[in-house]
Amino acid sequence: MIKLVYCIHRHPDITRDAFHKYWLEEHGPKVKSVAASIGATRYVQSHKCLDELNETFQKGRGLADPYDGITEVWFESVEHMQAASATDAGVAAGRFLVEDESRFIDFSRSTVFMSEEHEIF
Repeated sequence: MIKLVYCIHRHPDITRDAFHKYWLEEHGPKVKSVAASIGATRYVQSHKCLDELNETFQKGRGLADPYDGITEVWFESVEHMQAASATDAGVAAGRFLVEDESRFIDFSRSTVFMSEEHEIF
């Protein structure tokens, strides 16, 4: 398995509650609707919570501001993901998702990368 990790900051003009609501109730179902087209086998959203505890971690370690959330998308393999994404349906799905993400994600402050898990325990 290979995993895409997307660390997200919301648009500054969107409240955190509105951001989480849209991401969960609008964008999530859109991702689900095109999962086969992009070759995704699992999709998880992790929404930031527990602000006081986050602030303690941040100050204690001198960390940057936390993301508003993280998306993880699993694929069977790089080859499977690339093959699905290269189809007409995969290309259209990718465009569809980026267009929707532009409504609530601050791309300039967010990051995305492919990763491989190494389970420790």
